Amino acid sequence: MKKIKYIYCGTSFAFGTVALLLALALLFGSDVSAAEAGNAGTAAGTNGTAIGQDAGQLNAPNTEQADARADNTDGLHIDWNNDEGNLSGNIKILLALTVISLAPSILVMLTSFTRIIIVLHFVRTAIGTQTVPPNQVLVGLSLFLTLFIMNPVFTEINETVIQPLDSNEIDQEEALERVQVPLREFMYGEMQRKDLKLFCDIAEIDMTGMDLSQPETLQDVPIHVIIPAFIISELRTAFIIGFLIYIPFIVIDMVVSSILMSMGMMMLPPTTISMPFKVLLFVLADGWNLVIGNLIKTFH
Repeated sequence: MKKIKYIYCGTSFAFGTVALLLALALLFGSDVSAAEAGNAGTAAGTNGTAIGQDAGQLNAPNTEQADARADNTDGLHIDWNNDEGNLSGNIKILLALTVISLAPSILVMLTSFTRIIIVLHFVRTAIGTQTVPPNQVLVGLSLFLTLFIMNPVFTEINETVIQPLDSNEIDQEEALERVQVPLREFMYGEMQRKDLKLFCDIAEIDMTGMDLSQPETLQDVPIHVIIPAFIISELRTAFIIGFLIYIPFIVIDMVVSSILMSMGMMMLPPTTISMPFKVLLFVLADGWNLVIGNLIKTFH
C-alpha cells in the first residue's frame, strides 16, 4: 500500500512539474512573439509613414479604423446606447447575472414558496417517513407549485416591466417602481395586518389615517417593511396548516401506543407499527390531492 502511495505521489509531482514547465514555456513564448510582432509593427509603421503622406486623405478612414482598433482594450467599459441614458448590453448582462444570483432569495421570500415547502415538510414528518419523499422532490414540487400560483404576478411583471424595458419604453428607475406593484398586491393579500403594524411600529412609521384593509392606502409603506411582515405571516399560516395535518396522525399514534401498552409490548416502538397505518390512511384519503388542493386554495 505504501508503494502505491509513493508511486501516486511521484506521478502527481512529475505531472505537476511538466505542466508548470509547459505553462512557463507558453508564457515566455507568447511574450517573445508579442515582442517580435511589436518590432515588426514598428518597422512597418516607419516604412508606411511615407506612403501615408503620399496617399493623403484616401487613407484617412483606414487611420480612424486603426485608431479604433488600437483603442480597444480588455477592460470594462460603461457605454450609453443613446442620449436617453439606457445601459449598454454588457451592463444589462451584468445586472441580469446579479439578479440571477439573488433569485433564490427572491423566490423564497417574496412568493408562496415558503408556505408550500414548510407544509410539505410537516406532511412528511407527520407520516413518519423521514426521507420519503426526498428533499429534491419536495423542493421541486414546491417550485412548480410556486410558479403555478405566482403565474398571474409573473405575467403582469413581464407585460408591464420586462417588455417595456427591453423595448426602451421605460428606464431602469421606472421599471424598479413598476415591478413592486404586483408583488405588493400579492403580499398585501396574504399578510396579516397585525404583522404589518408590528414592523411599522418598529420602523416608527406613522400609520395615522391608513386603512389596513385597503392596499391602496398602504403605498407609502416602504418595501423593506412589507417583506418581513409578509414572511412572518407566511410562517404563521404554514405552522397552522401543519398543526391541522398532524392531528389525524397523532390519533393513530395514540391508538397504536395504547394497544401496545395493553398487550404488554412496551419494548416495541409504537412508530414501527403506526407508520404503515399512517401511510395507508394517507393513501386511502388521497392525501396529496387534499393537501396540495387546499394549500393552493389558501392563496386565492
